[in-house]
Amino acid sequence: MNRYYFDHNATTPVSPEVFEAMAPLLREDFGNASSIHYYGQRAKQHLETARRQMAELIHAQAQEIVFLSGGTEADNLALFGVVRNSPRPARHVITTAIELARNLSARAWRSRACRSARKA
Repeated sequence: MNRYYFDHNATTPVSPEVFEAMAPLLREDFGNASSIHYYGQRAKQHLETARRQMAELIHAQAQEIVFLSGGTEADNLALFGVVRNSPRPARHVITTAIELARNLSARAWRSRACRSARKA
């Protein structure tokens, strides 16, 4: 029986090229890049190499590249950045009822933070 996967919002299959590139890192240099121990520093070296490569690929500066853990984190970073840099008093966000609950709660938090900042 043929099976097809259509839930690419949740996760996507890993391409063979990505799998091959990542395999050594998953086996050998798997540390937390924020840690000072050997494995963490090796992971940090790989992370910074990837940051430079990505920057070169899109003609950006390495310090402009931010790696995130997933879609919700990326959505919130983008949303908060837009709201934070919007001209006052037009700091508002229009969203839809189909948003994930965690995105809506983050938006509500940001909305309260913006209101508090305006009152100060």
